[in-house]
Order: sequence, then structure tokens, then C-alpha cells
Amino acid sequence: MEAADETDTKPIVSTSNENAAYSSKHRGSVVSAPHVQAAIRDDNYDTRNPKRGVALVINQVNFKRMPRRDGSDRDRDSLCSTFKSIGFDVRLCDDKTKVEVLTVLEETAAESHAQNDCLVVVVMTHGEKDVLYASDGSYPIDHLWKPFVGNACKTLLGKPKLFFVQACRGESLDKGVKYARTVTDTVDASGGQLVYAIPTMADLLVMYSTYDGHYSWRNPINGSWYIQSLCLELKENAHSKELLQLLTAVSRRVAYEYQSNVPGNEAMDAKKQMPCIVSMLTKALYFPPK
Repeated sequence: MEAADETDTKPIVSTSNENAAYSSKHRGSVVSAPHVQAAIRDDNYDTRNPKRGVALVINQVNFKRMPRRDGSDRDRDSLCSTFKSIGFDVRLCDDKTKVEVLTVLEETAAESHAQNDCLVVVVMTHGEKDVLYASDGSYPIDHLWKPFVGNACKTLLGKPKLFFVQACRGESLDKGVKYARTVTDTVDASGGQLVYAIPTMADLLVMYSTYDGHYSWRNPINGSWYIQSLCLELKENAHSKELLQLLTAVSRRVAYEYQSNVPGNEAMDAKKQMPCIVSMLTKALYFPPK
């Protein structure tokens, strides 16, 4: 629950004649078509599409059996304004049930994104390890991106799919180490077309407000540390910084500029937060002006 103020084997390199005599069917092959190689070598995602893409904002404030998330509407408004300013088609979902959340994700995935550069999904809610909450119950966090990965949404193949999650991931608290100044806050194929394969989970990024097992903080008036930092960085640097550079700056803001301020509750007071980025992006992503 969000705090209130609330494998892998080593590559085998062998020069033995025995291994060199293996049939080619036992070896990995390299795609050699020139236009495919060109696509693979391209360092940046293509952002020349007519539209930036959909930004789906899922904001859970009220729950049937959990505390109200005061301050989340401030985050919602900041997100909507920010993503609109950089060209996204912003869609807002407030206080949805589990079925409604999963339905809107499926419906969004069923749309054609052929004219879009990318997809953004932001979820702000209560959470636990690998679980998020709708107004009436929980759902596994990977249900956020399952409708969009692999062949599930073919018009987003090869395009970046970005997920931002403001929610607790456990009940541990980070008391930090003394290092820098802080700003205190209150808790809270041959032929016409050659086909080549890409991994199912390629081109996906998930950024969590906190790392595994820990609380995520939110101020009931000013909003959450993470979402407000994300919005600030996007407003200032969306057109100039590469995405991972920008998100690193978000992490830095949260890590260095905030700590909890809960007078009278030593267990919750003066605690820190560290966002976590899980990136499976294969290229750099910029947001040039449309």
C-alpha cells in the first residue's frame, strides 16, 4: 500500500574442429538483408510519424476498502498538462474498477497505432509487490503491458512502449545515508517483404516510483515526489534530452531533493525514496517537436 502523509549461460567460444563442424542449424544466424541491417543499426526510434501517440493516465484516488490517495489529483492534472504539451493524445481514467482498467488497456491495444511514435501508460494507485489496485480489487502489474507486447498489438511492434508506475511495492522504508541537502516534504524472408524476429519484450520500459519492496511517498497537497519530478523534467527537457537521460534526472531529483517529514512518527520520518527503471528499449528515444 502506498504510504500516506500519507539465466544465462556464458557464450561458448570455441576454435576446435569438432565444434566448427557443427551443422549450421545448431548455430545462430545473422540477418543479412541490407534494409533489415539498416533498421537494426538505426540508433534512434523513428519519431517521424504524424502523431506522438496515446498517453493513458490511470488515476486511482478512491477505493472501497483502502485509504483515499489525497494529492493524486494534483499528479493527474500535472501529467495531463505535461503530456499534452509534448503532443500526446492524453486519455484519463479516474477511479476505475479492475474490469474497467483491464478493459481500457485491451481497447487501447486493439486500436491502430500505425500513425503513432509510441505509447505511454501512467498508473497512480496503491500497490504491493507485483500487484496494483483498482477501486475494487487488485490485479498483477504485468497486466499493464501484456496487451501491448509481442504480437498482441502489431501496430506498436518496434515502437517504444513506456509505463510509469506511482505505487508502493512493499512496506520497507529507506532511511538513506547522509550525503546531500534535501528538501523536506510530508509523507504521503525473400520476396516483397522480409520478416525478421524481435524479442517479445523488446521496446518496453517500465519506471517505478520506488524500488522493489519499498514504500512510495505522496504529499496530500503537492502530489507525489516521483510524478511531480517526472512532469518537471518532461516540461523542461522533453525536446532536448534522450529519454533515459531524462529519466535518470527524475531519479536524481527524487533521490536527492526529497525526504519524508512526519513529525511525531519516528518510524516514518526522514525517509528516502529511489525510483527504479527497467528498460528493454533497443534504441534511443527523443521527443522532437511535432
